[in-house]
Amino acid sequence: QVQLVESGGGLVQAGGSLRLSCAASGNIFSINAMAWHRQAPGKERELVAVRHSSGTIYYTDAMKGRFTIPRGTAKNLLYLEMNSLKPEDTAMYYCAAQRESDYGFPYWGQGTQVTVSS
Repeated sequence: QVQLVESGGGLVQAGGSLRLSCAASGNIFSINAMAWHRQAPGKERELVAVRHSSGTIYYTDAMKGRFTIPRGTAKNLLYLEMNSLKPEDTAMYYCAAQRESDYGFPYWGQGTQVTVSS
């Protein structure tokens, strides 16, 4: 089992920045990938970015340029640096983890709320 805890959300003005954190515990050695997703009110959850254990990081096209997962962090830690935030970035941001044997992301944190005011 893997447990995930996110932090770092909050209220920020448009154009501002935030850094989200996710800490994994439990069977962290089995983790193959960790990812950030977000869900805005009334919308479906969407993928933000994925970091594989190989070091490869994938960003969805909409997140490229403004959102960054820093490299070189410990395997059980995942950060998301968000810059030039827009009101449409307002959402609950979730950390998720996947083991090599998993299909999809079966492990999820409770989420951290990001609200961007105009």
